Amino acid sequence: MSTTEEYDPKEALRRARARRPDPPEAPFTAEVRDAVDADVPHILEIYNHYVANSTVTFDEDPWTLAELREKLEHVRKLGYPWLVATSPTGQVLGFAYVFPWKQKAAYRYTVENSIYLGPAATGKGLGSLLLGELLDRARAAGVKEVLAVIADHGADASLRLHERYGFKKVGEMGKVGFKFGRWLGTVMMQKHLK
Repeated sequence: MSTTEEYDPKEALRRARARRPDPPEAPFTAEVRDAVDADVPHILEIYNHYVANSTVTFDEDPWTLAELREKLEHVRKLGYPWLVATSPTGQVLGFAYVFPWKQKAAYRYTVENSIYLGPAATGKGLGSLLLGELLDRARAAGVKEVLAVIADHGADASLRLHERYGFKKVGEMGKVGFKFGRWLGTVMMQKHLK
């Protein structure tokens, strides 16, 4: 082996210093907008990921396109918000909506919220972006009370997010769901929209 092919620490250091630094990573950005029919397959993919892989939803069977379209249409008819967060290229990163808490007429000003993020979109502030806009739009739609029913295991980020937005813990229910061979409970949180 010739000396020019041998490892030269000084030459390696010189090359490392001369190499251009990697460009800085672009900051994470997202846009929140109303969900449209074309978003349904992307929303379905995000939600069904959680059905199959987590206990943050107690659903055990994946939603179908027809079920999701029906639910989105019901939310629209009520005048409630169903939002998606998208990347600058238009990819759906997450979604959030409110749905009537109960069907009885006296509950008409009370809703339950739901927020789901694509697995690669967590930890970037997207949940906060969605929840803030969701609460503003729910208020504009005449909602007075928003409830969050959160799994008591595996949803710590959701609990912290709702606390940051002024939700107060109003109750717990133990062992009300059974998924993946174990009993699960829920934490109920509530926020009054002024």
